[in-house]
Amino acid sequence: MGFFFCPLGDLFPDGHNIDQLVPTEKYLVMKQAIAGVSPPEQEETTIMVVWPSVAYRGLGRLLGRLYAIRFPDIYIFRLGNLFALAFIPLALMLYFSRILPFIGRRYTLTNRRMVVQTGLTGATIDGGTSIPLDSFDEIRVIQRQGDAWYDAGDLEFYQGDTKVGQLVGVSRPDSFRATCLKAHSGFVGVQAALE
Repeated sequence: MGFFFCPLGDLFPDGHNIDQLVPTEKYLVMKQAIAGVSPPEQEETTIMVVWPSVAYRGLGRLLGRLYAIRFPDIYIFRLGNLFALAFIPLALMLYFSRILPFIGRRYTLTNRRMVVQTGLTGATIDGGTSIPLDSFDEIRVIQRQGDAWYDAGDLEFYQGDTKVGQLVGVSRPDSFRATCLKAHSGFVGVQAALE
């Protein structure tokens, strides 16, 4: 058919005037001016969802330490690679346990807060971690032994010197930290402008 926007005015390519447009299945009307962006006062919108790595559990970090052994470091012939082959069934069990409804966890960043939810169901955990975006001003990435092999780490949220929350075993923690800080600065900036 054509485009919804015509740079020559408010006429659509099919000749209809924008004032004559009736929302139908053909023309969908969005709730927000920018897709996915809505004020926190209206509704909570998901910005990003991150699943914890296998390093979320202690056994996963132990496997990460074993996999990182580089002895004798001759091309791919390393002791760590042999451990990786030997522990494939255990590693698969740990990998898929991340998404189980009652055991698994996922971290959801919204336009209001950071929340820990259950695996596939996405239900918010009663008494679980929920960190409002205006309750921290710094995020530190902590890598424990075994995290480096998975490119994982813990995110610790601080308000001044006070720790307000922690997310364990976050996959690619540096990029998630940057996204959290951008969401934080946007939320705090809008709140300051409204006051």
